[in-house]
Amino acid sequence: LGHFLSVYFFSCSMYVKVVKNPSYFSRLQVKYRRRREGKTNYRKRRLLVAQDKNKYNTPKHRLCVRTSNKDITAQIIIAKIQGDVVLAAAYSHELPIHGAVCGLTNFAAAYATGLLLARRMLTKLGLADKYVGVEEATGEDYNVEPEEGRRPFKAYMDTGLARVTTGAKIFGVLKGVIDGGIFVPHSEKRFPGYNRDKGDMDTDVLRERIFAAHVADYQKMLIREEPEKYQETYGDYIAKGIKPGQIEDMWEQCHASIRANPMAKLLSETFEV
Repeated sequence: LGHFLSVYFFSCSMYVKVVKNPSYFSRLQVKYRRRREGKTNYRKRRLLVAQDKNKYNTPKHRLCVRTSNKDITAQIIIAKIQGDVVLAAAYSHELPIHGAVCGLTNFAAAYATGLLLARRMLTKLGLADKYVGVEEATGEDYNVEPEEGRRPFKAYMDTGLARVTTGAKIFGVLKGVIDGGIFVPHSEKRFPGYNRDKGDMDTDVLRERIFAAHVADYQKMLIREEPEKYQETYGDYIAKGIKPGQIEDMWEQCHASIRANPMAKLLSETFEV
């Protein structure tokens, strides 16, 4: 019996080569192109795009956030049979015209990009004055409440293939969009400062990230202990004259400028929103 069991387990653990013969390839169904390229999660997309039948042709708006090494992209998109249609878009490389000239890929830039998208979208719809949102970011949780007349604009968060981790930059964009006056169903559990063990939210931590206080603290530490590394790492800040004590003021002025003129564009960009 022991010999039989040893032979059985040995045969089960043997490596079996997968033979991909003509019969295999004749039945192979190739995945969608964007799935092969690793760009689209079609299961998630189907759930976000599908609309109730009793709502007829009512569009379902998605807040699509994508990040790269040099830019942050936020868009409001609806799906049509012909393809997706972008209703409004904002990019972190637009922030310099609002006064934020450094750190265009950190959490603070993500928040400002989301705020820019929200104010731009509401201005286009004529709802900017009615749904102002949070004029001074505090880190407190906020939900847009419907007022008399037109209801608030609603969108659903589309994270794409990004890892949904607590404190990720994509949730900085989400917070900016919500504070900008757009209603996005959400939970504060993914914002920086949320303690899963205690089940509570430290709003001071979130506010520090919104105004890049963590960047300023790190710069101060490097200036004291490793000045050479500070020169190497934050050369862009040094070249543009932004000191650690000026970072928070820079982002405050950026938020105020976005609210004052959300439709401002770089001179090199001619597309319409």
